[in-house]
Amino acid sequence: MPESLSIVVPVYNSERSLPLLVQALEEALTDYGAPFELILVNDGSRDQSWAVIQALAGRYTWITGIDLMRNYGQHNALLCGIRAAKHDIIITMDDDLQHPPAEIPKLLAALEEGYDVVYGVPEREQHGLLRDLASQVTKLALQSAMGVQIGRKVSAFRAFRAEIRRAFQHYNSPYVSIDVLLTWGTTRFSAVTVEHAPRRFGKSNYTLRKLIVHTFNMMTGFSALPLQLASLLGFVFTGFGVLVFLYVIVRYLTEGGSVPGFPFLASIIAIFSGVQLFTLGIMGEYLARMHFRSMERPSSVVRQVVRHEMPVKEIEK
Repeated sequence: MPESLSIVVPVYNSERSLPLLVQALEEALTDYGAPFELILVNDGSRDQSWAVIQALAGRYTWITGIDLMRNYGQHNALLCGIRAAKHDIIITMDDDLQHPPAEIPKLLAALEEGYDVVYGVPEREQHGLLRDLASQVTKLALQSAMGVQIGRKVSAFRAFRAEIRRAFQHYNSPYVSIDVLLTWGTTRFSAVTVEHAPRRFGKSNYTLRKLIVHTFNMMTGFSALPLQLASLLGFVFTGFGVLVFLYVIVRYLTEGGSVPGFPFLASIIAIFSGVQLFTLGIMGEYLARMHFRSMERPSSVVRQVVRHEMPVKEIEK
């Protein structure tokens, strides 16, 4: 008998796509042969997404809706849904229909080969040039933070075994990266090629700015690489300072005079001051994260949970 499934979907302004996503999941999993559930986590949507989730939860016995107090971010909403999952295997996917539910068996087949986490990687993503470039930079940063080669192939379409949650069950921070947290529990990662459908409604909520912010938060929250970079810069510019000092000494000994010009001195001071401020800024980011962790800010707060047995209104035709 196949293992039971929990599908977790973070929802943000997706009132039009949710009924279609549920229909596609029902078609893909009706003959699966094991219990399954869908957890829809409303991450502070500004449209009628929560009303649609309530209606869907009232219609389908296998749907649970979770409404967060505000918008916390995709990974925070995912963590909330993952912790609420009840079954053996957890699958995460987007709410925009770009991850076809019909591709789920490919992820499950890879899990059966002995892996703990499997990513569904598209042959070609349906994004613009700048978004694709930013995604590649994010994946490079993620590879560094995760410490595994599979970091270059991560995606929001992933399947993993529920017991991995034990590795981060006590994690409580506003800065969340699901992929990094998964590495706390296993090193058995894999990836399979899946279809990536074009987006049907609206545009992606992951803008270039949000990707950059997420990359920076991930690097400073889960990796020491920025601190190592700051140390490397300090070493390089210390060497540069020594070379400048040697140049001044050699010029004095060979020509009998010092290096003329205020611009030269001002440039050297500006370079070293900039490096110092950059290094202090990196250390400040780490201190800020330590400060927020000491405040015990939660990754998310739930406003309401709806299930089939709870009275909710029917979805409008």
